[in-house]
Amino acid sequence: MSKKTEQECVASWCADDDWCTVTCTAHLIGKKWHPVIVHRLLAHGPLGFNALKAEIGTISSTVLSNSLEDLEENGLVNRAIVSEKPFRVEYSLTEQGASLEPIIEAMDEWGDEHLQETSSCA
Repeated sequence: MSKKTEQECVASWCADDDWCTVTCTAHLIGKKWHPVIVHRLLAHGPLGFNALKAEIGTISSTVLSNSLEDLEENGLVNRAIVSEKPFRVEYSLTEQGASLEPIIEAMDEWGDEHLQETSSCA
């Protein structure tokens, strides 16, 4: 999928701007599990569904499936069938998804510097 356009980005209005790239980007990766999925795929490369679920830990299969579908629709994740017997799917980042690496790294660094480990982050 190509870059989101003004018409495609539903969360595009911000203050006095006609189209806000920050709001649109937050809409794409701002859901609870989206940055975590991108982070795990950046760290481990392509992963099957169960391996990705194990890397995340506390996510339900339904939420992971829905999140991957959303990330795929938005052009950030590729879904490839790597085996039909037994059926196996592998997820990887697209070029656009991989370009989120500096943002995900910045979030990780900011968290290391400013947050303490608590149950409120779960």
